[in-house]
Amino acid sequence: MRDLSRLKWLGLSLLALILDQASKLVIASSMQLYQSIPITSFFKLTYVRNTGAAFSFLSDAGGWQRWFFAVLAILISIIIAVWLTRLKKQETLLAVALSLILGGAMGNLIDRLAYGYVIDFLDVYYQTWHWPAFNVADSAITLGVMLMLLESFGLVVTKESD
Repeated sequence: MRDLSRLKWLGLSLLALILDQASKLVIASSMQLYQSIPITSFFKLTYVRNTGAAFSFLSDAGGWQRWFFAVLAILISIIIAVWLTRLKKQETLLAVALSLILGGAMGNLIDRLAYGYVIDFLDVYYQTWHWPAFNVADSAITLGVMLMLLESFGLVVTKESD
């Protein structure tokens, strides 16, 4: 029988997914579209809808991008889920990275399928310069990719098991 303990990382994916969807529900139910709530001098909550991908890429493409990005997210999620089941026990950092990416991809996929857009609300800025608004799913994906890069370049030392 296959060792199913490797699937424990799906719990981290589920946590990222739940935090993402819960935060989006709070924003969508408590704020008006484009409403902003200042938090600090460089951060505010701003409710926006993104029909494109990262940085609103292809947001004005006419609607086909919804299904393109949905299918892409499904394919990537399947690949990551299979990859997670094949990791060695000592590949903990890679498992964390992949789990965060999977949870984030699924969070944004749910939005695309349910609404046709992704709910974004985290707005970081300096004076008049704004980073594109993002969400918890985007944060999980970004953190997962950064962890993968650190691990792939050998910048994070992991203990090998005997």
